[in-house]
This record gives sequence, structure tokens and C-alpha cells, in this order.
Amino acid sequence: MTAEERYKKLKEYLSAENPILLDVIREYQVLDSVAGKLGILGEEESYTAKISWWPLISLLGTFSSGKSTFINNYLGMEVQQSGNQAVDDKFTVICYGTGDRVTTLPGLALDADPRFPFYNISEEVERVDKGEGSRVNLYLQLKTVPSDRIKGKILIDSPGFDADRQRSAILRISSHIIEMSDLVLIFFDARHPEPGAMRDTLEHLVAGTVEHRDRDKILYILNQIDTTAREDNLEDVIGSWQRALSQEGLISGNFYAVYNESAMQPIDDPGIAERLKRKRDEDMAKILEKMEGVKIERAYRITKALEDFAKKIKNETLPRLQENLRRWGRRVLLYDAIVAGLLAGGLLFLVFSGTLSVGSGGLLWAALGALLLFLVFHFRIRAFVAKRMIKKLSAEDPEISRALDKRTRWYRPLFLAWSRGWVRRTQERLEKIADYSRLSIRRLNDQFVNPFGEEKSDPKREAKGEYPSN
Repeated sequence: MTAEERYKKLKEYLSAENPILLDVIREYQVLDSVAGKLGILGEEESYTAKISWWPLISLLGTFSSGKSTFINNYLGMEVQQSGNQAVDDKFTVICYGTGDRVTTLPGLALDADPRFPFYNISEEVERVDKGEGSRVNLYLQLKTVPSDRIKGKILIDSPGFDADRQRSAILRISSHIIEMSDLVLIFFDARHPEPGAMRDTLEHLVAGTVEHRDRDKILYILNQIDTTAREDNLEDVIGSWQRALSQEGLISGNFYAVYNESAMQPIDDPGIAERLKRKRDEDMAKILEKMEGVKIERAYRITKALEDFAKKIKNETLPRLQENLRRWGRRVLLYDAIVAGLLAGGLLFLVFSGTLSVGSGGLLWAALGALLLFLVFHFRIRAFVAKRMIKKLSAEDPEISRALDKRTRWYRPLFLAWSRGWVRRTQERLEKIADYSRLSIRRLNDQFVNPFGEEKSDPKREAKGEYPSN
């Protein structure tokens, strides 16, 4: 799918949902154009492919932590197998389907379809685990479900984490999921909350999210709290669980405790049963409210990502590119000086040896020949130096490697390596994109808030995303 085709499909998808996002897509096109001219983005690549445009909820956790049962209850049908052992060993993407039953498709359906958050994930897996990229069907599957509750959003169920089966490919996909998701539910088993049993799980599921820039979207859920009923020690269990999380640096966060009513343990004491049910109902209501609000979260995430992409190019990528271009330019000039010195020395030798006469036309032709030879060496030197730098950067910094390849083509003047004109113009365009992102967020706010309490706002100012005046 080309970038243009992707823009078209996104506009069709979002046209009836939120017109503000249509404008944001156009800014993504501008961003793609800027990045394409710099060379950090390929002709058929797009920043719209680096984020999920569908509201995305992911579930991660240990084996037997209740993820599958939670999904089945949420969707109102048997979609995922559940049990105390590892029953699903793949990442399962669940979306709405028009059929009358659950349909399972291979991982290739996700890897090759840019509408889903795992587009080209095989390349990511291959980079961290050589040879595993071609085995994407072992890691992913797609399920379509005829449940109205899943309309307009995507669920991702992860395989349970087992320290003895950790593979870099699984961890890479998990990190990818957390980055792409609007909401992340991390499940733990109330039967094993103590730090010792949770150590490996905490390392993989919690430690990596503590410093996440958007960690408010991560919910930590202690499931199957009905198993604590016999000892009546719910507070102790929750306290032990939170202490285990704090050891990994998670001092505050979104903590919930729930259980599945259809699979709960019988509770003889009515008082304990009522207390657990009240806790479960309160927390489950908060979780479901978060899940239903992912469309709103998604709109803000997509809009904010536009600013983040623009700022990253302006503040990180552009300076690195400029530094490498100047390094390339200095090396080319050094070699040019050596070649020029040798050629000039050769001409002087011919003059002083009497081979060429100062007043003869032969000296002029020799000088022109030397100039031509210098130009031949100059362009070969440019290409040679660039090739060596690109080869080295391809492993260290592929983005800059691609950009350097484009910015050092033979037809680009060498002095542009030091010119601030193109850098300043690029910075200005990127700043405008970031400004538009912030403006779009204010326009999103206007859909939900009215700080001035006015019944009607100025349509012209509203169209620009401005607040009405007092």
C-alpha cells in the first residue's frame, strides 16, 4: 500500500467520526513531505504507519492470570481458550467481523496489512532475533468476532509470560504493543502475589513501563481476588502485591482488584462475599469506563504523536544530520586539498623543469586538464567518503544513514553542508506542524469543554480552534 493509498483509506475511515482528525492527517502528509526531502523517510513510507489509528486495548500478564476469561466476558462469547495452563501461545489481535462466528486468521494477515498495528512487525522481530522474522505466524494471529462491543476498537491478548520461555522476539512485540496501545491492562494472579513468585514477571511487565511517558494508560489488575475469601485477607494480598510493584520502582499507578463472577470460588461468609463483590464492582466499572473511552484517548494520542514526530526531527534528527553532513564536508575538503596540492605541484614541476613554458598555450591546456582531473577526483571522493560513512551509520543510526545518502548525492553542492538556510526552513516547517498539533488538541478540548459557559461560540473562531472571547 502506497502512502497516498494509506492517506485515502484513513480519510475514508475517519470522515464520519471526527473531522478534526481529517485535518491532522493532512498535517501528517506535510510531515511526510518534510521527512522525505530530508531523506529520513522512504518514498512509500509514512509516519501514519508508525501509530495505530484504531483504538487499541492490549492485555498482558502471567499464565492463568485471567486475561482470556476477562476477554470472553467482555465480548459476551467464547473467543479465547482459558485455563490454568498455557493455552494461547500467540499474540492475538481481536477485531469486529461480519460473519456469524469467530474466525481465526494467520499472523501474516497482520504483518502485511497496514490497517493493523503489527504491519511489518516481522522486520522488527528480525532485527532483534535473527531468523525469527520469517516465522511471524508463530507469534501472531488475527481473530474476527461478531460482537458489537468490539466495534470501533481492537483488543490484543498476549501469551502468558513465563521466565523459562522468554524470547527477545516476544519481548520486542510486547514493547511494540505498549507503545501503540491507547490502554494497557496488565493482569496478575491473586494466588501468587508475593514478590518471589512475581519477580520475573515484574521485570518484564512492570519495570519497562515505570518510566513510560504515557504511563497513565497502563492499568495494573490483581485478578481472582475471590481466592482470598477463605482467609479474609484481601488487604494483605493487595498490600503484598503493591509492595512487589514498588520494588520495581512503581510507587503510584492505576491499581485494581477484580474476579470473574462466572468462575468464582464459593464464598460461605455473606459479609466477605459482599465486601469482595463491592470492591470488584467498583474497580470493574472503572476499568470498563477506561475501555469505553479509548476512542477519545486515541484522538488525543494521534494528534499528540504528530507534535512528537515533528519535535523529534527538529530537536534530534536534524542536528544529527547536520553534524554528519559537516563531517562529510570536512573530509571531502581535506581530500580535495590533498588532490589539489598534488595537481598544482605537478604543474609547477612541469614549468620549472622546462617541459611547459609559462607563455605557451600548453600551460593553459595543462591547467584545464588538471582542473578536469580535480573535478573527477572530487566527485569520486564525495561518493567514497559518503559511502564509508553511510555503511558505518547503517548499523548505528539507519535513519541518518538514509538521510546522508540522499543529502550527499553528486548534484547537491558541497557548501550546503554548512548552509543554515535549508535547516532554518525545515525547522520553521516542523514548528508549524507542532503548532498545528497543539491547536488541534485545543479543538478536541472544545468538543468536551466550554470554559466560558457560553451556549454558542463564534463559528469562525471555533473553526480555528480558538476559545470564545469573554
